[in-house]
Amino acid sequence: MVKLTALYKKPGNIEEFDRYYRDVHTPLAQKMPGLKKIELGRVVGSPGGDSEYHLVANLYFDNLDSLKNAMSSEEGKAAAKDLNNFARGLVQMMICEVKSN
Repeated sequence: MVKLTALYKKPGNIEEFDRYYRDVHTPLAQKMPGLKKIELGRVVGSPGGDSEYHLVANLYFDNLDSLKNAMSSEEGKAAAKDLNNFARGLVQMMICEVKSN
């Protein structure tokens, strides 16, 4: 299993960001083919105190090929393009292989 992790820094207007993410971006992402689940985490701090991050989103797929297919699909392209509407300069993304002990 793999996951696409998106780290979102604190936006200027948290309420507007959260509304847009919930009402517009998440429904777009949920249409991506092969998506198994979306897991969201609101950042409440770091071991050292405050954090510059607001939200962590993990999108799970069976394997890397499934993730690549989702990202290259029309739905994936629409979700990626939508990032510019609310998260320009705020998001960092990475792909992780999920391992369990």
